[in-house]
Amino acid sequence: MATILVVDDEASIRRTLREILEYEDYGVDAVVDGEEALSAIRSNAYDLVLLDVKMPKLDGMEVLKAIAEEAPELPVVMISGHGTIETAVEATKLGAYDFIEKPPDLNRLLLTVRNALDHGQLETQNRRMRQAISEQSSSGLTPIIGESEEIQEIKETITRVAPTEARVLISGENGTGKELVAKWIHHESARAEGPLVDVNCAAIPSELIESELFGHEEGAFTGATEQRIGKFEQAHEGTLFLDEIGDMSLSAQAKVLRVLQENKIQRVGGDRNIDVDVRVVAATNKDLMAEIEDGSFREDLYHRIGVILIDVPPLRERRDDIPLLTRHIADDLARRNGLSPKAFTDDAIHRLKRYEWRGNVRELHNVLERVLILSDGPQIDASDVERFVRPTGHTNGPAHDLIHAYEDFTEARDHFEKLFIERKLNEHDWNVSQTAETIGIQRSHLYNKLNKYGIERDD
Repeated sequence: MATILVVDDEASIRRTLREILEYEDYGVDAVVDGEEALSAIRSNAYDLVLLDVKMPKLDGMEVLKAIAEEAPELPVVMISGHGTIETAVEATKLGAYDFIEKPPDLNRLLLTVRNALDHGQLETQNRRMRQAISEQSSSGLTPIIGESEEIQEIKETITRVAPTEARVLISGENGTGKELVAKWIHHESARAEGPLVDVNCAAIPSELIESELFGHEEGAFTGATEQRIGKFEQAHEGTLFLDEIGDMSLSAQAKVLRVLQENKIQRVGGDRNIDVDVRVVAATNKDLMAEIEDGSFREDLYHRIGVILIDVPPLRERRDDIPLLTRHIADDLARRNGLSPKAFTDDAIHRLKRYEWRGNVRELHNVLERVLILSDGPQIDASDVERFVRPTGHTNGPAHDLIHAYEDFTEARDHFEKLFIERKLNEHDWNVSQTAETIGIQRSHLYNKLNKYGIERDD
């Protein structure tokens, strides 16, 4: 439950705002002046401040300046019965999220509160992301970006599993970040000072996979002109990441199983056992249980490598992470390509959230690089996304994308209602009476909708 601090010297205003906000299930504290406000902010964690401008002792503008210095991520909505354009502009420059006049319209107030809370939450997430990136930059390791329940669960699993010696099997579609999860497991483990060696089992021909994993002796086969150290030996006292293990041949699977049982290898063409101390982390984009049923994957190996199972969800199942991912990837791409950073409008982010992203984070990365390089201007808007994003694979059309863009019924209903009203107003040249009659609602009801959704005519 979000907690809101109301700051106003008028008892009637404090009482009215408290009743309205508590009815909407917000937690509310109320104080009478600026000094009490700053004391409350320094002692408690608030999600939003509703701040009067004219107050005794310390006025709202002075309080706003102090909040900007001490708690810059805390959203502030200014409220005034004596508002002027100059005051509103000054408040915005000082960091106020919005400026509304007394007595506040109920729909406008609640819409502003919801938007300000969303803005504050995103700012907090961005701060955490920047902090994590800063802490990890020295190691050169990309952070796992996301605040969704699925990503939080993966992070928690890594925290619990990494310090152990348990083998981990990571599953997920191509491009979801399975390799990144494996790197973090190694980074957080007691083997972090040892090597992390990765093998893409799908990229190595079946006749060479055993030589790649176990090495070979000179003369072991045609072309083996010198001794080769395999990946298991290279990963000694570290971690071996077997990517796309579902593509490994059955003969290689049998030998990997033996290594996991005995912690010993034999190079191809050799007869000497070599001790290896390796933690194996594996990944696959296949359903290994189905592969076992088909006889193409060994069940005993599955149980050896799959002590801990981590499933990385596709991007379309964690769309709420797209804003954070977009900002992180875009900032990184701008830096790498020597470009000026570009901001993404809310409409651009919303459009990105509507795509299916069959290539997952990898596809998002490619799309953002294309948009950043080819778009003009200091920011990216929805038209840039529409222009430079090329849908790939099968799609069921825009309606299918929109259906998957929402998890909350109220959000979906409000969005479509807003679009419907805007279209009807444009059809009737913004004649509110005609529009209300056409869509079958009262004119006063339509005005309430305009206030609720912040619909204004473009001049």
